[in-house]
Amino acid sequence: MKNKRYIVMLMVSVGILISFIVFNINNVYSLSKYGSRGNEVKQIQTKLKNWGYYNGNVDGIYGSQTLSAVKKFQKKNGLAVDGIAGEKTLKAMGIMNSSGGSGSTSSSNSSNLNLLSRVVYSEARGEPYKGQVAVAAVVLNRVAHSSFPNTISGVVYQSGAFDAVADGQINLTPDSTARKAAQDALNGWDPTSGCIYYFNPSTATSKWIWSRPQVTKIGKHIFCK
Repeated sequence: MKNKRYIVMLMVSVGILISFIVFNINNVYSLSKYGSRGNEVKQIQTKLKNWGYYNGNVDGIYGSQTLSAVKKFQKKNGLAVDGIAGEKTLKAMGIMNSSGGSGSTSSSNSSNLNLLSRVVYSEARGEPYKGQVAVAAVVLNRVAHSSFPNTISGVVYQSGAFDAVADGQINLTPDSTARKAAQDALNGWDPTSGCIYYFNPSTATSKWIWSRPQVTKIGKHIFCK
């Protein structure tokens, strides 16, 4: 009788363990690295290609070009440069959703994403997606430029910098597209090639802004240096 009970308990335990393993296999992303193949690798390649890290084919094969691109992305985003698309790298790419996290760094990152998303939504909603990413990129380019404050909040709230701050639209709740565009810019995509200004030629009244070297036009905005 005791043996029967032991066998039943053992079978139940094994069943629970198998269920746990199956659940996790179906609900987490794999570890993509050199030699990996599949849809996740395609997602990685697509993201890195959009952001300018990768120039190869989106073929789902984690080869030397993908490895090099992942390392460049990791270095740019302060991650361990090992060329492996693990959990932290996938989260930074926006492929794996972040499930919480604590500490000042996480809080700061979330705050920056929220503010940048509000800039995108208030300044560029209705623009093509690439144009929304471009607006976010301008903010980040200013952060990196010696002539501007060195934080996102400092750039956004610099006196006279953005009409959306002056008229209060900066306080509107951003949509998912604006948040995605902000995240793509934070991840390194810069459709402006380093621009620090943009303007709408249909509404711009400043002669000075027209004097800036123009690089590209995306949607209604002209981006310049």
